[in-house]
Amino acid sequence: MSTISLHDTHHDDHGHGHHHETFLTKYVFSQDHKMIAKQFLITGIIMAVIAMLLSILFRLQLAWPDKTFPLLETFLGKWAEGGRIKPDFFLALVTIHGTIMVFFVLTAGLSGTFSNLLIPLQIGARDMASPFMNMLSYWFFLVACIIMMSSFFIQTGPASGGWTIYPPLSAVPKAMPGSQLGMTLWLISMVIFVASSLIGSLNYVSTILNMRTKGMDLWKMPLTIWALFLTAILGILSFPVLVSGVVLLIFDRSFGTSFYLSDLVFGTEILPNEGGSPILWQHLFWFLGHPEVYIVIMPALGISSEIISVNSRKPIFGYHAMVYSLIGITVLSFIVWGHHMFVTGMNPLLGGVFMITTLIIAVPSAVKTFNYLATLWRGNIRFTPAMLFAIGLVSFFISGGLTGIFLGNASLDINLHDTYFVVAHFHLVMGSAAIFGMLAGVYHWFPKMFGRMMNPKLAYLHFWLTFICAYLVFFPLHFLGLDGVPRRYYAFTEFEFMNKWLTVNVFVTWSAIIAALAQVAFLFNFFYSIFRGKKATQNPWEANTLEWTTPVEHLHGNWPGEIPAVYRWPYDYSKPGADQDFILQTTPFSETMSSNLPHDFEGNEEAERIQKEWEAKNKPVQE
Repeated sequence: MSTISLHDTHHDDHGHGHHHETFLTKYVFSQDHKMIAKQFLITGIIMAVIAMLLSILFRLQLAWPDKTFPLLETFLGKWAEGGRIKPDFFLALVTIHGTIMVFFVLTAGLSGTFSNLLIPLQIGARDMASPFMNMLSYWFFLVACIIMMSSFFIQTGPASGGWTIYPPLSAVPKAMPGSQLGMTLWLISMVIFVASSLIGSLNYVSTILNMRTKGMDLWKMPLTIWALFLTAILGILSFPVLVSGVVLLIFDRSFGTSFYLSDLVFGTEILPNEGGSPILWQHLFWFLGHPEVYIVIMPALGISSEIISVNSRKPIFGYHAMVYSLIGITVLSFIVWGHHMFVTGMNPLLGGVFMITTLIIAVPSAVKTFNYLATLWRGNIRFTPAMLFAIGLVSFFISGGLTGIFLGNASLDINLHDTYFVVAHFHLVMGSAAIFGMLAGVYHWFPKMFGRMMNPKLAYLHFWLTFICAYLVFFPLHFLGLDGVPRRYYAFTEFEFMNKWLTVNVFVTWSAIIAALAQVAFLFNFFYSIFRGKKATQNPWEANTLEWTTPVEHLHGNWPGEIPAVYRWPYDYSKPGADQDFILQTTPFSETMSSNLPHDFEGNEEAERIQKEWEAKNKPVQE
């Protein structure tokens, strides 16, 4: 554990330099973790808006497949000649929407923002272990975003093949327009994105392990930090596997190898590739892809733990159980990837193993859910906007998680695989839940990021419209999936059994449009409040954790003078005998003698002796 003196030296290095910062060094090439968090957040918001617009475009096609929209031709040109989106471009829209949301918004936007903002502030560090590498992680992420979006401006268009980029569509450039340069740009973008993720994750782990302030042992860390720590470990172990898969795919595309290709016929031409298997790509992709689900949801769960405890004015229920459940999810997430591949001809015995591990991973997830509910139970709840979004996350996590039990069962998955049931499941449990966790975090820590408060009325409007519309969009899709309607189909008019779902598609599309309009309230509230919002106090939510002990005015180094030492866990809310309903982590036990409990001291014999002496002296007074 590092000492305060080490941090103070670090502070001096920054403290003398931040007065001479230029616009470029303060806002663009900043090495301050708080500014880098804002860069990740705002870039993530921009990418989320783009992904949302892409989803509205393909939903218009699904709802009204025979109608023409002249406006589409104005904006999309040859991809929507006559006002109708072309089938190739429809698949490209689905592909880039999924890629942006999974990787650029829910991975980089969520982890990048809150890991950067909270890790140094909540563990008591001046900055990240390597501020320069931290800056690089953001710039690699931005370059990856730009390369991905540039594929919309090339002759053959963006990558088409779904966000999972399965071969042979992705491995044979002449398969379709979206398999050409757009696919190459997708692969380059993802390699740069993985580099960004690895640099960031290594930094987060190093900082948490080496730079905690005096007294901050692992069992005094907030659950947010535990979640971000384990998420970073997941990223370090799983993302390189995607890079190896991408390198082999580039070899197949450009150098005539056959890692993923075998026995392919194009028209009358027999391709020379033999000996490869597209199933190899699925193994490599999903070995990242399933931990990726938890890379997305775990930070959101950690954020919700903090917000639910603060706004219930209660200690988080089962702190140790919550930590062990996060560790359980981290370990188990590496041995469940095969449930994405039950229909690939997998040996039934191996399928059974993956089915069992998949169902077992529901146990730590259920532990988290019950702990949230127990924390809320009989709490003195404050329904702040952040609290509403955190409760919304719990709702989506439960309803979406239950459908995962269906998909984790090999025999049921054979019928449901690649139908809209899958789309409904992961948009609830991963998409909606993680987005709600991210929005909860934005509303809760906005005063810490920008020194101002967001407008609560606009925030409540944003919550209710988004929450209701998210269910209206994704819940009906379960029924399409149960009827066997396959996903990624361009029009429901091609098959007679799908025609009856056209009216549902219209309903879903209108719900999606209203949900998209609701985000205008958030965007206005966010950017207006940065400049004109009501000024925040130092600790507006009366929370216990260390970030609320720093001044409202940002300084590179976080604390003027010494970093405060930590004496207690982060969830001392509504303690019997305490003067207030919250006790900061930095408050020594000697100042709260009337509310101290035996388990607070964690085996500190000296503190226990002093407490017993005090109780012996004051016992008559209490009676």
